[in-house]
Amino acid sequence: MTTGFFQLGLRPELVQAVEALGYTAPTPIQTAMIPVMLAGHDVVGQAQTGTGKTAAFALPLLQRLHAGAEHVQSLVLAPTRELAMQVAKAMHEFGRPLGVRVLAVYGGEPYGRQINRLQKGVDVVVGTPGRLLDLLERGVLDLSQLEAVVLDEADEMLSMGFIEDIETILRATPTERQTALFSATLSPEIRRLADRYLRDPQSISIQREQVTVAAIEQRHYVVYEADKLAALTRLFEVEPITSALIFVRTRAGAGELAAALSARGFPAEALSGELEQEERERVMNRFRRNLIKVLVATDVAARGLDIDHISHVFNFDLPEDPEVYVHRIGRTGRAGKSGVALSLVTPNERWRIARIEGFIKAPIRRAAMPTVEEIQAQREAELFARVGDSLSKGRLGKERALVSTLIEAGHDPVEIAAAALRLVRGAEDQRPILPVTEVQERKPERRLERRPHRNETRFERPRSSRRQPEAGMVSLSLSKGKVHGVRPADVVSTIAYHAGVPGGAIGRIHIDEHHTLVDVPERFVAQVLARSAAFRIRRQTVEVARA
Repeated sequence: MTTGFFQLGLRPELVQAVEALGYTAPTPIQTAMIPVMLAGHDVVGQAQTGTGKTAAFALPLLQRLHAGAEHVQSLVLAPTRELAMQVAKAMHEFGRPLGVRVLAVYGGEPYGRQINRLQKGVDVVVGTPGRLLDLLERGVLDLSQLEAVVLDEADEMLSMGFIEDIETILRATPTERQTALFSATLSPEIRRLADRYLRDPQSISIQREQVTVAAIEQRHYVVYEADKLAALTRLFEVEPITSALIFVRTRAGAGELAAALSARGFPAEALSGELEQEERERVMNRFRRNLIKVLVATDVAARGLDIDHISHVFNFDLPEDPEVYVHRIGRTGRAGKSGVALSLVTPNERWRIARIEGFIKAPIRRAAMPTVEEIQAQREAELFARVGDSLSKGRLGKERALVSTLIEAGHDPVEIAAAALRLVRGAEDQRPILPVTEVQERKPERRLERRPHRNETRFERPRSSRRQPEAGMVSLSLSKGKVHGVRPADVVSTIAYHAGVPGGAIGRIHIDEHHTLVDVPERFVAQVLARSAAFRIRRQTVEVARA
């Protein structure tokens, strides 16, 4: 039996479940958090992803509930569908010996199955704020006898504009409940939320060990959103990549990028949070054995990924949190090896690079995108090296015989060699060098970060002075405006939640009396329009169209 977990005061069944899942010793946050939660205290935990915080709150919640009760006993709020599914799966596995019933609820799925499960009885509900609020309003989710609630990644939920939904949900729970709040950073907004809804909370802060960036070469490239794929493929042409991990914002984006890279001659696989554990392990084993060299993943899907041979980390989408940047690039430059971290930055994101530089106390050099001529020269140099290597090794008897036959047939030796090289270079046809628009330099414009409160403001311009969207962005029109009570936070949270678009990717918002204009990246337009039937702002149906 795992002595470390047993000494924390956990029931033998839970310790055995933890052991069966391969955990040998508690992490620092588990050691600090589990006894405090078992004692019934409210907790504010500052912890990053990858520190083991899910088990830190899941195990004490499971220990204190009574499986099979006629009411929901514990509730976990998570910012994304992926995280809700991950937490629910973990709680189900930990609680299997106790017969605990766990249900994950999130948008994008039919209500019927979720409602049916709730009516049959559930011990633990894990969900995203929007779907939880919908189920509350339908009267099918009763939290009146709730004993414990966890706000997981509270900072991310606030950044997505969910603050009002969270407060509505908390008001539907008993005041004497136990509450645990987890956040990577403790901003003033997070502290205000804790002061309002937690009772004399214990504070536990576990900082992930900072990576040493000295062994990592960091560069960034300023490109328009629409040119990111072209820019990435150009970098793939000139970088000495042995294995690469590419970070994107969304699960859908990971799949799309992996498919696009594979279609252009750079085989890649997406590491999705929706993969079954068995399939995830198959993908990871192929990557560890160098059978695949490129993985595309979100931060959620990459949790727990521990591989030492990654030569390059790419930030296809720049993270909003500098600490997330540090965690990402720490996947390279391990085990005494050097590593390379490359970031694609849109013109409006350049201020984020400055903020990251301040956080890591090191410069991130801006580099020029490889030109067509440089890529062609690189291709020729690689071909020259391959041919030279083959000539130096010899063992060309069969090939020499073929050349002799072709010469006897009247072909010129130089022409024969040229034809052979053309055949060898045939794979390059699958890798066209895509154009990249030169970024027009201007003074960087710092967009205001969203503050998802009632008096929230966001960078806006009067319609008369509103410019065309920047390259790579598309303006969409929403059928509700000021007279309908629409605020910037409503627009951001609605698009982020229903369409799966990262809140930080959404551009300028202009709210008129009767409609709203919002800029979204061109690559997200199709999925926004496809899912717009579900859009609601302040319980009002919203129609969406290209402006």
